Amino acid sequence: MYGFLYNLCFFRKANIGKAVSEYSHMKICEIFTSIQGESSYAGMPCTFIRMTGCNLRCSYCDTAYAYDEGKELSGDEIMSEVKHAGINLVEITGGEPLLQEAVYHLIKRLLDEGYNVLVETNGSINIKEIDRRAVVILDVKTPGSGMSEEMDFSNLNDLNNTDEVKFVITNRKDYEWAKEILFRFNLINKCNVLISPAYRILPPEDLAKWMLEDRLKARLNLQLHKCIYSSDRKGI
Repeated sequence: MYGFLYNLCFFRKANIGKAVSEYSHMKICEIFTSIQGESSYAGMPCTFIRMTGCNLRCSYCDTAYAYDEGKELSGDEIMSEVKHAGINLVEITGGEPLLQEAVYHLIKRLLDEGYNVLVETNGSINIKEIDRRAVVILDVKTPGSGMSEEMDFSNLNDLNNTDEVKFVITNRKDYEWAKEILFRFNLINKCNVLISPAYRILPPEDLAKWMLEDRLKARLNLQLHKCIYSSDRKGI
């Protein structure tokens, strides 16, 4: 727990004593262009901005290298790389991007310049400061992640109909838990719902079977990029 708090405090306190603006530097793990592997945008070419740092430690995490790796970049440097990529769809992810307060200026700047912006967040930090022109992809941490108690469930009341929620399912218990959350917050009628089998933990066939049996109005969310590329590669 202390490690989680350290990461959160480090990024939140880093800018105390100076204004956070579009000119502030951010610690970036990687910027790359690939095929969008998840969400309702799966299959679309997309430029990813992966921010460094995360306040959670999910049991199935596949981007642990983003906990610490990265370099400081200015907003101008980030925008230069995005423009060079030449892709209109941009996803800001992590790690947990909302730990770095300058990210809100980056999101606005990308939107103002005509980019379609996806923001993937782990659900533990309030989303109200995100420019609502962006699409929020909000992870809802299941018990199997080990992090469900870190969720800020008030976020589920602030989603738009263009936003998406994602549940990563490790077993039948997670699936039943996710269904209860879906109905409690009326998410099926509020936003796009993504149900993902934890990679190499839950067979996709099992999850598909449960969803079909329940006639669940949700999207089976496979990690397409891991089908295309080696699952252990960065920059995919």
